[in-house]
Amino acid sequence: MKSVRVSLGRDAATLGPLHETLCTSPSLEREVVLGGQAVDGVETITSFVYEDGSGDGRAAYESALEDLETVREYDATPADEGFFLYLRRELGAEGLSLLNALAQETVVVVPPIELRSDRTIRTTVVGRSADLAAVLEALSDGVTVDVLWTSDRVTTTKTAASDRQLAAMRAARSVGYYEVPRRNGIEAVAAELDCAVSTASALLRRGEANVIDRVLDSRR
Repeated sequence: MKSVRVSLGRDAATLGPLHETLCTSPSLEREVVLGGQAVDGVETITSFVYEDGSGDGRAAYESALEDLETVREYDATPADEGFFLYLRRELGAEGLSLLNALAQETVVVVPPIELRSDRTIRTTVVGRSADLAAVLEALSDGVTVDVLWTSDRVTTTKTAASDRQLAAMRAARSVGYYEVPRRNGIEAVAAELDCAVSTASALLRRGEANVIDRVLDSRR
């Protein structure tokens, strides 16, 4: 068996409305689908949606949900860093084609599935080499595939820091925030990002925590 970590790029025509909300709302960072199933054309998922700390992200996401006739029910529960989402919705032709391409009889999609603000979806699929290749080739037009890594073991990868967290850390480095002694403080980082100081601070804390967890876990 092989594990393959892939990044699926979506163009404007194939990008779903909820994923589009993640990409266009400045208050939302990414959504991590923790689990779910599709039965008779109805998808039920649980996920965690990360916000930037401003508190506007859940309202933007719920507004998008209310606009969709395909949504049967949902519940958004606030939590630290974002909110948990329970969602049941009808899948249209595009959703079914992508789902069917990934969920073949001999291939397993391993959660979490990460929907990112750069129009990509990252996930891990496990199966025999020939079956995995067939699944990736069967993806519909408008979906590009970037293989991030392959492994001869059944394994998965924790989600990395979000794009906005990485941008915050790059901005912090560029203004000397990480220098010893520190050349500039959090105010300079916020100015570089053109956001509130509290938002810049939250992005750095969460991004640094994610990076540290990844490094320490990889050393076990």
